[in-house]
Amino acid sequence: MKYLALTLALGLLAACDRNENSEKSRNEATIENVDPYEGLKFVATEGNLPPLPAALEMLPAQLALDRLGFSPGVLDGKNGASLKLALTGFQKANDLPESGVLDEETTAALANANIGSPTRRVRIPASFAQQTFFPDFPDDAAEQAKLPALGYRNLMEALAERFHTTAETLIALNSVDTPIGAGMDIIVPNLPDVAMPSAELSSRGWDKTLLSLGVAGEQPEIESIVVDKSDGWLRTLDSEGKIIGQFPVTTGSSRDPLPIGNWTIKGVARNPDFHYNPELFWDVSDSKEKQLLPPGPNSPVGVVWIDLSKPHYGIHGTSEPATIGRAESHGCVRLTNWDAARLAGMVKPGTKVVFQN
Repeated sequence: MKYLALTLALGLLAACDRNENSEKSRNEATIENVDPYEGLKFVATEGNLPPLPAALEMLPAQLALDRLGFSPGVLDGKNGASLKLALTGFQKANDLPESGVLDEETTAALANANIGSPTRRVRIPASFAQQTFFPDFPDDAAEQAKLPALGYRNLMEALAERFHTTAETLIALNSVDTPIGAGMDIIVPNLPDVAMPSAELSSRGWDKTLLSLGVAGEQPEIESIVVDKSDGWLRTLDSEGKIIGQFPVTTGSSRDPLPIGNWTIKGVARNPDFHYNPELFWDVSDSKEKQLLPPGPNSPVGVVWIDLSKPHYGIHGTSEPATIGRAESHGCVRLTNWDAARLAGMVKPGTKVVFQN
């Protein structure tokens, strides 16, 4: 039996969830005769919810911001830089004093999210628990290229992404002895299930990806994107310049700086293959061979690649959501997989993109 604490103790999200399908292709691992929506639906179950741990006191505010489109990144309950960034963006969009502090006026405005309880108890669906996991996920690109998909290492990692959180937060909400697996109950941040995406979003399994990330297929239309290098945010704007939403981002490094200027979106690749070219990475030897990596949430570009008019540059997801805003990239703009999936539903070819200092 698998336990929350065991998964963490063996190295963050790194082991203990191998299943008998782990060497099969993604198609072979599909659960037969299960409606894709019902099979990925986290049904609420009965039972008292314990008080929110003091260490997670900011979880309600983070949940409200996430639901309203002003992402704080991972929902970890902490009053840190990512929360301040999200609060500032929300305050600016709602003509509130831009303090980045959860003051009384901001708290009242966030009440529009109607989150209710900050947590809920759900049953882990079979299809979600029995997907293909890769507990021995390799670091080497050549070895990754041999895999059928760059999927999650284990069930804990999949659960954390579904509820926009971290393994540590799930453990804090439950206990070190909580078992996880198909049909078992777990307490999670109160992110609701989303409606089944429309049929046109089924290509390359994108509809299942959206369900697995808790991201709705329908997203607001936007006119442009602004990425701010100094503050580390990406804002989406409508045709009148009003802020629709905001996501935390990682925007390059001293070796691969963000290309400041005006660009456009050329297209969106959902669940993309990744053409790994060592010549484009300063920290990888050019003697390494090029590789074509399969899609999956642990791809170097996560679940989405939004192609820009600047050659070799894009906006994309990540395999390490907790590092967004805290680690460098190779010049591109990285978001959590769930934020990248949301953004993918907002843009189209020709959407304007501004990169600013």
